[in-house]
Amino acid sequence: MAVLTKKDILARVKAGGISFTPNLDDFQLQDHAVDLRLGFTFLIPKIWHMTERGRESLSIFHFNTPNAHFFDVVELEEGQYFELLPNEYILVSTLESLKIPNDLMAVLYPRSSTNRKGLSLDLTGIVDSGYEGRLTLPIRNNTHSQTVRLYPGERLCQIVFEELKEPVQPRKSKYHKRDIVEGIGKEKQAEANLIMRGKIKELKQKHPAR
Repeated sequence: MAVLTKKDILARVKAGGISFTPNLDDFQLQDHAVDLRLGFTFLIPKIWHMTERGRESLSIFHFNTPNAHFFDVVELEEGQYFELLPNEYILVSTLESLKIPNDLMAVLYPRSSTNRKGLSLDLTGIVDSGYEGRLTLPIRNNTHSQTVRLYPGERLCQIVFEELKEPVQPRKSKYHKRDIVEGIGKEKQAEANLIMRGKIKELKQKHPAR
């Protein structure tokens, strides 16, 4: 794979292959990456809820949990900030909605300045070819006593574009063209049902790679 340079990225944006909404500014362009800015939507995990049986704990980490209901959603206004408490874990959205053509993929990395604040973006991995929409980032304050103030619009992570040997037919992820809250949902049901029953061999037999 070949990594796109600043010149390549700008050419692709001009031609309409890669798009960012809102448009990029000069601060975001790096020699071979683009800095993405923090958006206005923050998802805070809930730790308990009431049921007919009583107060029950919640975990967003159980496999196939319909966890969109397990978050408090905070939508900030312009000029507001978000204070991330010590050891707190949240999900945040990028400011930019992006579109990636089917002959590229992308990889996300935290900015070094983000790490120096004591934050980890447990990034975050691959952005699929053909993806359209905002990105959802898991972020944690790793300090034990310091509150970290986050401002929508600050540069948080970097996206690196890589060319594929040939275009692919993209699969639509659960976040594709969706709001950050709508994208938080279950795993693929057929896969999840087999995994939770321990039927790994059956999974492999019924769903071979093709």
